Amino acid sequence: MLRDDLRTLWTEPRPPDAPARVRRDWALLAAGLAGVALEATLREDVVWRPVAVVLTVWLCLLPLWRRSCPLAVVTLAFGSVSLLAVASLAAASREPVGLYTGAVVLVLVYALPRWGSGREIMLGGAVIVATGALCVVTDQSPVVEKVVGLVFLLLPGVLGAAVRFRVTARERQLEQVRSREREQLARELHDTVAHHVSAMVIIAQAGRVLASTDPSAAVEALEGVEEEGARTLEEMRAMVAALRDRGAGAELAPPATVADLERLVRTPAGRLTVDLRLDGELDALPAAVDAAVYRIVQESVTNALRHAVDATELTVRVAAHAHTVRVSVRDNGRRTGRGRDGYGLTGLRERATLLGGTLRAGPRSDRGWHVEAELPTARSQTGAHTRPRR
Repeated sequence: MLRDDLRTLWTEPRPPDAPARVRRDWALLAAGLAGVALEATLREDVVWRPVAVVLTVWLCLLPLWRRSCPLAVVTLAFGSVSLLAVASLAAASREPVGLYTGAVVLVLVYALPRWGSGREIMLGGAVIVATGALCVVTDQSPVVEKVVGLVFLLLPGVLGAAVRFRVTARERQLEQVRSREREQLARELHDTVAHHVSAMVIIAQAGRVLASTDPSAAVEALEGVEEEGARTLEEMRAMVAALRDRGAGAELAPPATVADLERLVRTPAGRLTVDLRLDGELDALPAAVDAAVYRIVQESVTNALRHAVDATELTVRVAAHAHTVRVSVRDNGRRTGRGRDGYGLTGLRERATLLGGTLRAGPRSDRGWHVEAELPTARSQTGAHTRPRR
């Protein structure tokens, strides 16, 4: 079991999308160099002053590469510290060599498990532990101080591993949400394709019966088969784009559509005053877009009920234009927390993207929250078709 765990850790890749250098990196470098200058100028008890200054400047520069080369910078930093500790031991120095600003290496200890691969974490961890053990052996401090110092050295690494685990867990949950949204959309498109195929079979059977007695009716039947076939092909293209990890379970109930919005907005009427307005030819929306509009409004209303503090009004607008349908949901409440997108909005954004549209959500300039989506309705863009209302 332990061997399998170690093998899994060894093959763990680096986290994706590591950020490039940002302002705080340069701020950290500036603070480190300022600390070196102050210590070199004001401290009188610095042992081997030139060596200590050069080493600490070196340590301040290495964090600039802590995300792109975590193992290399840890090896260079702690290798330099080890060499200095060995030189200090050989020279029988009674005082520790180095500046307090050298504590910047703790940033590298954090960055190793946060941004390194499994192999880099294991090798770099061995370098850190070996350097810490060497410093403990060469240090003349009491045992308690040595233990506290070693724990203090390893603590940033534990923190970095915890942050990485949290971010990875959230990314995994977000991907599950996206997958569920893709599967639901694919099931809806599958039902529509099945409807088209059934219509094609019926029309073809009718055309075969009428072929001998009414050739013109047979030609019309063939034209109907051609039209249904074109629609089916477009639906299948959309389904293939959406269906990546098909779920085993299928929802048998038909999806809710724009026609169900009146019933939806009546539910929270006891707490919120809902102003719903539907404009344009909404009875002829493609099937997938029709269901997506309902889902966007449903999730937005749910979020308003859950997270909009002191909200009294909810404004819902759905407008069909020549080639698009626009959805806008606004509330006048206050949001608590950091305002980060939840899993519901992540799923809706994935659905809108699969349909070739966009979805934006965020705080309004005055007060409240605004969700706005735009979805294409042209068959060439969505791969969907019109269908009668239930």
